[in-house]
Formats: sequence, structure tokens, C-alpha cells
Amino acid sequence: MQLVVARVGRAHGLRGEVSLDLRTDDPESRLAVGQVLATEPASAGPLTVLTVRTHQERWLVRFAEVADRTAAEALRGVELVVEADASDEEDAWYPHELRGLRAELVDGTVVGEVVALEHLPAHDALLVRETGGERTLVPFVKAIVPQVDVAGGRVVLDPPGGLLARDADNLVVASPDGDSDGDSDGGPDVDTGTGRAEGES
Repeated sequence: MQLVVARVGRAHGLRGEVSLDLRTDDPESRLAVGQVLATEPASAGPLTVLTVRTHQERWLVRFAEVADRTAAEALRGVELVVEADASDEEDAWYPHELRGLRAELVDGTVVGEVVALEHLPAHDALLVRETGGERTLVPFVKAIVPQVDVAGGRVVLDPPGGLLARDADNLVVASPDGDSDGDSDGGPDVDTGTGRAEGES
């Protein structure tokens, strides 16, 4: 199974360096000097890591096959991929392990199916296709997704009122004067809890 390690971003400088949008919890080993990475599309690679550094919390990499800024700019949007099996870390899953899992509430009510894992700035989120066809982003945090049972083919959700489309009638909405029905900020309290790691994606 091919998993995305990073997506190439903007060119940096004139010598072929590029910034990376990381999709791995282990960039130090995945992007170590000398590593050869396949690409998607395949025609862009393979690429060999020549140098790697961080600058203002961004990962910057040069590849042996990329000599200048023009070549670096042509790589923008290319995904760096590796072959990997199921994650062996506790409380960590690869996206392909999550796709297709049945999404159900703590009482066993089936509400849909996981179709993707989305990487958001604050935390990852499961994209759930609900039984009514709606697509809903569910924060992938322990407070809302208390159980992931890959072997059992399911994830258990404990969402706040109004998070799922099927439960939209319970959404808490702020009134014009700033007050809200049970919530001062106009929405349900969401405790992000402990972030769910996903391995690579």
C-alpha cells in the first residue's frame, strides 16, 4: 500500500530547494538524506533526498534530481510516497486502514461510513458519509472518536449535538444579542482531547 509522506510545496531559493507539507509523524527517517522516494504522479520521480533542514517550522528539502528553481517549481503538488503495511503504533492508523470503516454511535446506531481522513490545521478529521448521503467532517480526537476498531470494521463516535447532519436539529446557534441556548460561544463545546495520530498519509 502506498502512503503519502509529504506533498511538495513552493520552491525556496534558486538552488532547487522545496518546502514540504508533511503527512508523516516520522519525517526524520522518512526524509533522511539518501532516501529514495516514489512520487505521485510517478513520472515526477523517483526523487533522492540530497539535503534536508527546517526553517521557520517548515521542512525544506533538496533532491538530487532537481538542480534549479525552475525544476523545483515544476514539482509543486507532487506527492512523495512510500510502501507501508498497517501501522504497528498504538492509537495510530494509516488512512487506508480507516477508509470503509462503519461509523456508529456509542449505542450501536449506524450513522455512516468513513470515506477519508482529512488533514486540518488544528487536528485531523474523519470524513464520514452519513446514511442519508451527507458528508460530515468529524474531528478525529478521543473525545469525539473514543474507539477505533479496525479489526471489527468500525469507529465509534460520541459527537456533540448538531455535529452530524442527521442531528442538525440539535445544533446550538447564537442569538443576535450574543447569547446562545446553553453555549456562550454559539456552538457546541468540543474538547479536542488527545489528538489521534494517523501514521502516514
